[in-house]
Amino acid sequence: MGGDLASFTGGRAEFDVAATTVRELIRELEQRYPGAGDYVARRMAVAIDGEIHQDADAAPIGGAREICLIPKIGGG
Repeated sequence: MGGDLASFTGGRAEFDVAATTVRELIRELEQRYPGAGDYVARRMAVAIDGEIHQDADAAPIGGAREICLIPKIGGG
């Protein structure tokens, strides 16, 4: 799949979610916007209150004030 996350959400950039982990967040995005959850899981890192996580599936987000999805940094 090409494009960025906005192509799945119709341009919407902010969401309220009831998720308590990043995995639940991804599941909720997939339910709301088919394809978005898979895109996030494969191509995005997650910043939870300013702390960036590259592989954050089990990271807790309950009580977090801000969660940002940002492109993963590749390298070799």
